[in-house]
Amino acid sequence: MSDQSVTDSRLDELAETFEFFDDWEDRYRYIIDLGKELTPLDDAEKVPEYKVEGCVSQVWLLVAEDAERPGALQFRGDSDAHIVKGLVAVLLTLFNGRTPQEILEFDARGALDRLDLAGHLSPSRSNGLFSMVRRIRALAAARGGQSEPTLH
Repeated sequence: MSDQSVTDSRLDELAETFEFFDDWEDRYRYIIDLGKELTPLDDAEKVPEYKVEGCVSQVWLLVAEDAERPGALQFRGDSDAHIVKGLVAVLLTLFNGRTPQEILEFDARGALDRLDLAGHLSPSRSNGLFSMVRRIRALAAARGGQSEPTLH
């Protein structure tokens, strides 16, 4: 199984779970529940260096080497808003355990379109979501020694 199919299976699983819910209110609750499962960052990690610019809510993203897959990255994140913390969890599901190159090649916009997230978020939350994606891609590019391509 290729690494891309692993990520596709994660996206498939998220999409199937989203489709299970009859309305967006239930999907929002599910997203919030995903956020509650994240390990909160320590206050010492909630510093400007890790803060995502372009989000109305406060969001922090950190990256480290993946202990289980050499060359891959593991992201951690947190937010002061429940729904946004859930959106962080969705992105971590999609991006964790991938190499910098895989992250940069991943069609994040297509994945988020498939989940229909941007269409059901306020414009400021949608902008914040894509700011988080840009931050993840920038961290991956820095780890991979590459320049960051434009968001697809």
